[in-house]
Amino acid sequence: MRSAIVVPGHARRGRISSLCLELVREAERIAAATEVDAVVFSGWAPRGGNSEADQMRAAWRGPDVELVLEPTARVTAENAARTLPLLVARGIEHAVVVCAPLHLFRARFFFSRVYGAHGIATEFRAVTAGRTLHALLWELGATPAIRRHLRAARTELER
Repeated sequence: MRSAIVVPGHARRGRISSLCLELVREAERIAAATEVDAVVFSGWAPRGGNSEADQMRAAWRGPDVELVLEPTARVTAENAARTLPLLVARGIEHAVVVCAPLHLFRARFFFSRVYGAHGIATEFRAVTAGRTLHALLWELGATPAIRRHLRAARTELER
């Protein structure tokens, strides 16, 4: 079974956050412990310059596997929708999405629907790091947008 690790980005002031760096480190641990065909980094460049995906690739210290970039996604729904074609093109049947614990609800909501609709089995790994209160407030603030983001992801997949 072909498998991949997917890491949605997170940046502050144009640089990947310490939390995002922890996600990359967890992806490295998973890749070292299992046979994985690709690692997909997804995330845009909110202030121009290098995207979150580029910065995560530059931070990678894990095994020599194919590193795939999706440098345009701004929100979780876009991470799921825009990484899907990259997985499908590589014949990926199983994906591990690495995210923060407080991001887990949103990640499961979007990735399970998008990947599941295309027969890709999806599991999730949550990494504890970073400022928990700040992350909680961010997630609570994002909750009202979930339906709008899902509609946008569906529209994008229909193109």
